[in-house]
Amino acid sequence: MKLDFEKMDGLLPAIIQDINSEQVLMLGFMNKEAWEKTLETGKVTFFSRTRNKLWTKGESSGHFLILKEVFVDCDNDTLLIKAEPIGPTCHTGNITCFSTNIKTIK
Repeated sequence: MKLDFEKMDGLLPAIIQDINSEQVLMLGFMNKEAWEKTLETGKVTFFSRTRNKLWTKGESSGHFLILKEVFVDCDNDTLLIKAEPIGPTCHTGNITCFSTNIKTIK
């Protein structure tokens, strides 16, 4: 399987989902180096667009995302990563980065 890093200037969106609860935890971006480091270490690693460098989730907090499964979409340009979170995922201390509901339609 060849991932398509070309569409977004070398980046792939990576949706992170809790392997056990199936809750969506966060969205990050991976370049080829972050992807390879994730596979090598088993800890989810991203490319920071603002800092222009790699970062492994949990490197400062200890709240790592342990790689369990990876799915790719039909265009080979978006990843769904199922991980085991070690502690809360969000830097705010929330389990997920998606904890603020801005609209509910009934």
